[in-house]
Amino acid sequence: MNIEIQRLQEDKERIKHWKKWGPYLTERQWGTVREDYSPDGAAWENVTHDDARSKAYRWGEEGIGGICDHRQRLCIAWAFWNGKDTMLKERLFGLTGNQGNHGEDVKELYYYLDSSPTHSYLKMLYKYPQSEFPYHDLLEENQNRSKKDREYEILDTGIFDDDAYFDIFIEYAKADIEDISGRAIIYNRGKKAADIWVMPTIWFRKTWFTGDEPFMPSLRKTGENKLKAFSPKSGNYHFTFKGNPELLFCDNETNRERLYHIGNQKKYLKDAINDFIIHGDDTHLNPKHTGTKAAAVYKLTIPPGEKAEVVFRMQHHDTADPLFEIDKIFDDRLKDTDDFYADLQERVLDKEMRMIQRQAYAGMLWSKQFYYYNVERWLEGDPGRYLPPAERKEGRNSNWRHLQNYDIISMPDKWEYPWYAAWDLAFHCIPLARLDPDFAKNQLVLLLNDWYMHPNGQMPAYEWNFNDVNPPVHAYAVQRVYQIDKKANGGKGDQEYLERAFHKLLLNFTWWVNQKDDEGKNIFEGGFLGLDNISVFDRSHVGQLYGKLEQADATSWMAMFSLNMLRISLDLCEFNKVYQHTANKFLEHFLYIAGAMSNISGENISLWDEEDSFFYDVLHLSGKDPKVMKVKSIVGIIPLFAVEPIREDLFENLPEFKKRMDFFLKEKPKLAALVSNWIHPGHDKRRLFSLLRGYRMKSILHKMLDESEFLSPYGIRSVSKSHEENPYSVQINGTKFSIKYAPGESETTMFGGNSNWRGPVWFPINYLIIESLKKFDFYYGGNFSIEYPTGSGKFLTLDLIAKELSLRCINLFRKDKDGNRPIYENCEKMQKDPHFQDLILFYEYFHGDNGRGLGASHQTGWTGLVADMIHKYYKTKENHPNVATLFRS
Repeated sequence: MNIEIQRLQEDKERIKHWKKWGPYLTERQWGTVREDYSPDGAAWENVTHDDARSKAYRWGEEGIGGICDHRQRLCIAWAFWNGKDTMLKERLFGLTGNQGNHGEDVKELYYYLDSSPTHSYLKMLYKYPQSEFPYHDLLEENQNRSKKDREYEILDTGIFDDDAYFDIFIEYAKADIEDISGRAIIYNRGKKAADIWVMPTIWFRKTWFTGDEPFMPSLRKTGENKLKAFSPKSGNYHFTFKGNPELLFCDNETNRERLYHIGNQKKYLKDAINDFIIHGDDTHLNPKHTGTKAAAVYKLTIPPGEKAEVVFRMQHHDTADPLFEIDKIFDDRLKDTDDFYADLQERVLDKEMRMIQRQAYAGMLWSKQFYYYNVERWLEGDPGRYLPPAERKEGRNSNWRHLQNYDIISMPDKWEYPWYAAWDLAFHCIPLARLDPDFAKNQLVLLLNDWYMHPNGQMPAYEWNFNDVNPPVHAYAVQRVYQIDKKANGGKGDQEYLERAFHKLLLNFTWWVNQKDDEGKNIFEGGFLGLDNISVFDRSHVGQLYGKLEQADATSWMAMFSLNMLRISLDLCEFNKVYQHTANKFLEHFLYIAGAMSNISGENISLWDEEDSFFYDVLHLSGKDPKVMKVKSIVGIIPLFAVEPIREDLFENLPEFKKRMDFFLKEKPKLAALVSNWIHPGHDKRRLFSLLRGYRMKSILHKMLDESEFLSPYGIRSVSKSHEENPYSVQINGTKFSIKYAPGESETTMFGGNSNWRGPVWFPINYLIIESLKKFDFYYGGNFSIEYPTGSGKFLTLDLIAKELSLRCINLFRKDKDGNRPIYENCEKMQKDPHFQDLILFYEYFHGDNGRGLGASHQTGWTGLVADMIHKYYKTKENHPNVATLFRS
């Protein structure tokens, strides 16, 4: 057995807690809702980047290239100084949503390069300029730019033009579960010798004032290059540093005088090391070499083109020569990680694709975060401490008092979105299931726990507003991860996981039915549903128009949810045939939703527009005829997702379910006729459950695969390109609304500064399109072809089209014939510089015409789906010998 898989097994069986330590520090704790104690809820302004070095946080910690234990009691990260900056580089800088011309945006260069699933080996890269960091320039220039201008990035400042920067490779390797070595290898890429201060920093999260720790933890110097960290709950950790660094100590306590102009309660403060290194001020350093924060300070002078190294080791028990054979520990753990990925990527033949996939996996594993948020405590305040403002008791998240988060969670982006998002996390778990299926399963179950899910059955959306509604894709992810895990285990499914998730998903399904179908007619609302700016107006506030919106996407998501629950019910019948009855329930829901989409409220109004052969939202205004909102967007493509092919031999073993299917065919033939004709077996004796019969499916695909509409060189756009020359406009209550195709950043603030679904390519939607085409092909086999691209006269099967769409998405990251990666467009430094060209950023979304990466730059959450696309492309390629030739052309 591969040794890393063995570690995963030991962790699962609780023999050894290999995942106790990992990259669980966030990259940004400042500017988050949790740390916001303002009366107006202005989280971005309440704790700023400039405040952060002096503010002891309540709910979590941040750092560069940091690790911590799974309860974040003890933290380790890296700080740097180039001798010119006005502050230590202890955290990554970026703009808040109110500062950036396209919303919040990190303005640093860093890359996640490697990680084993147990974090026995970790590697990342941080690029640090040797000139003074351009904080003011980045802020001022972005504020001067409009929504129609590009973001102003750090490379645009010119600070990297002459290569006067350091490449800092940060690595960790475990000799045992709590025997961890860390090192930073610093390369001077410049033409002159340069000084850099490198500071591995250790500190305790401030738990001592909340009652979480019975006694104060402490750090104490125990030798010239040694210190000991002690916590009543964790015991002793001994740190040994290579060489003879200067050891500095202070406390993780707020500098109240600097931040609030009031007297300090403590003498030794969080920003003391910063003040000493930058200004020579040792006022708040502890001369007794003890405290709750410490740093080992190395001042290095590195010649041009040369490197230097800083190394330390953390152990539970002090040993005679802890730094002996430390290089071997790194070499061994890297080999274990290489062996793990060699097995996983066995069929990935292209070297560059292996690199892209491995960096995608690394980003997903590095994006785990300890997430702590007790909403009731946050609303009421800590005993004996300052009370929060009264306004917050009726403000943000005030009806989520039950919510208590204290877990390691997969994050979308640990700087821009350092909090979980329900539908993002569902997509994260699919590629994560290839690496660590138990982590993926536990993540999906986590959000269904009583202390996460609302008592009414709603799932928390995301920290900024738990009340928002995300698309109900959790059941899809639960079932998908179940199948991945089942196949990996030789056909043995995890009944306990599936059954536990299913029972909670029943509650969530009921919430949707009760809350988002207020008339009980199987047509659903949901507001923006994660698709910001997809409409001519903000769908979350349609009530301001004195209307009601019947949403094609919300209703289709619910049809998909119904089929996902039907599929899970049938999977559970393998263990207990009583689940036939829940399968019946979801079959009925699916059919009634299909009926309602064609005849809203019995008024012969359909979400399907016969004239355009496409699905649209329908707006109902008081006292007026319903208005079809003819925006060609992915809202009209989402009905494709409600599809499930099921082998007919399964029905023969489930008489109650088969009886109910026959009842609908016989007693409600008009309803049954609206969806795929499941009475006819298809390829491999499968029956097809789908919202779309052949004609409607072909009509949607005809538009989706049209390069003048949805088909981009890099996937499916979120809005039809036809709206570029022909914007859609509509008059509503005397006000004109319009929408125009925007391939790149948002040009409107309708739903927030960085929200944009008006044209770019997004990975989660493309992934579901590809998966849906494969499901249709499971039914049709090679007997169904469609023109691809539309108007080309060339016809391909749905399976080949799915593979070609996958490759378009993968090609965002691959070098083209000119050696350029589309994600970096015309950035010469990123494209050609040998120290940049093989470093991959996984952006939030992508320009609909040229593929340039946009939005959050480290969202290896759902953009990490590219790893699964690569896996499946190579997994099934051998079944289609002509595919390779087709794709190369």
